[in-house]
Amino acid sequence: MNYWERAKELKDEIISFRRNLHSNAEVGMNLPSTTEFVMKKLKSFGYEPTQIIDSGVVATIGNGQGPCILLRADMDALPMTEESGLSFCSKNPGSAHTCGHDLHASMLLGAAKMLKENEENINGTIKLMFQPGEETFQGAKAMIDTGILENPHVDRALSFHVGAGKAPVGVCAYNDKDAAMFSSTGFKINIKGKGSHGATPHESIDSLNIAVHIYLALQELIARETNPSTPALLTIGQISGGSTSNIIPETTMMQGTMRTVSKETDEYLKNRIVEVANGVAATFRGEATVSWLPSVPPLICDSEFTREMLGYMKELDIPGFMPVGDTTASASEDFAIVLSHIPGTYMFLSAGFTDKESYTAHNPKVLFNEDVLPEGSAFFAHCATRYLENANKIEK
Repeated sequence: MNYWERAKELKDEIISFRRNLHSNAEVGMNLPSTTEFVMKKLKSFGYEPTQIIDSGVVATIGNGQGPCILLRADMDALPMTEESGLSFCSKNPGSAHTCGHDLHASMLLGAAKMLKENEENINGTIKLMFQPGEETFQGAKAMIDTGILENPHVDRALSFHVGAGKAPVGVCAYNDKDAAMFSSTGFKINIKGKGSHGATPHESIDSLNIAVHIYLALQELIARETNPSTPALLTIGQISGGSTSNIIPETTMMQGTMRTVSKETDEYLKNRIVEVANGVAATFRGEATVSWLPSVPPLICDSEFTREMLGYMKELDIPGFMPVGDTTASASEDFAIVLSHIPGTYMFLSAGFTDKESYTAHNPKVLFNEDVLPEGSAFFAHCATRYLENANKIEK
């Protein structure tokens, strides 16, 4: 089967998948409407999908013998209100597909349909992974813990992420040398002081003041303690304390993330965050407790497999296809957990508009170009089929 030609024929159907998922955006690990839609479509194609965790869907195709490749798409939205102005915008207040996961799931559904149509030519196993909870860094780990990489054992894994902005459809960013994405380690700092009236600050231990000093001190970890040749980021995204203008708060909470491509830098920063928080809090007579949130390692692609997949993608001869190598994104992705277990690759497919005002992912006004959908479906299906063909030749 020529997957690109067939994907173009299915374009309107794949778009309809995306618009249904987009308008029913759901957040986190509990995606009932999304899961029901995906399960229903897979069954209509002839699959027997299962939920190995709540809202984590798996389906397989092939003869169950020989090599096995995993194709993964995330499905969760973000906890925000959409402002795109689209006719099919999210109907769920406070939930919006502003990172493109609706496109990922739709591309994999399109691939699933084509693969089923071509099942007689699949020699091996293709495992389809529809995952919740990527944004919370919980979904991939939960599905791995429940056995998605076994029965049959997965040999390789492939996933894509769409990108917004000005880059046209056809641009494909990848990295076959270094980390494709940063690690992410989330943390929370709870600060305890002593509350008082705003008119008697001398009788307080101002937890909010301590938080401000901790915030400033943490910036120096990047500016003065990390090697500039090793990228590292530290962001405080939330400081919460106090209830009104004339009460000095007894407690304040801070949350943030640190990101890097180095395990050594990650460990160093974790230790220093604790030392800085405790030291600054003690300086101002308070206490600080650091706790760690779900995290992911750097996303490292297998060099040989990445180049193999790029070769298959070029075989489709899609107009405008433009691979761009040596790309490292400072964002993070829990597919990195999958790739810490098995070799695989992760690439970015541009879904931008050259003629419209652009916004980044996670912006309430972001738009994604639906022309990327048949391209992504074709890449999923063709790469998986060709991988199995080549792996079978090597085994023989």
